[in-house]
Amino acid sequence: MSEQELRVSKIENGTVIDHIAGGQALNVLAILDIDGSRGEVVSVGINVPSDRLGRKDVVKVEDRELSQSEVDVLSLIAPAATINIIRDYEVTEKHRVERPGAVTGVLNCANPNCITNENEPVASSFAVLDDGVRCIYCDTIIRDNIAQHIGGT
Repeated sequence: MSEQELRVSKIENGTVIDHIAGGQALNVLAILDIDGSRGEVVSVGINVPSDRLGRKDVVKVEDRELSQSEVDVLSLIAPAATINIIRDYEVTEKHRVERPGAVTGVLNCANPNCITNENEPVASSFAVLDDGVRCIYCDTIIRDNIAQHIGGT
């Protein structure tokens, strides 16, 4: 197969997340809460050649368009990603993810003593840093494995 051939077929409707850093596709699936148990149709390319990144991952999710909160969290682990919305086999929208200043209600704090982990009616909230996120309540910083903290309160 030449580099110009499609490795995965086109999708009729859904979302293509392109330009994910190589090796991060499984974290993207975790962020999107896709584990295969609900019958989602997903195509994943891991470490495929990329002129821009050298190696990249690509995730195609059929019949689903991402919410803004999903895109916000996605931007934390894939800041160079592009989101392509597909309708009737055509790209109808295309944009790069933008890192928000904060994310609320989508991550769990790593500090077990944080108020957001104490059965209080407080939504988790994190300031987005250049190299991670910081809990606004207890100042705990999460730099690695952000996808492991998906869940929010």
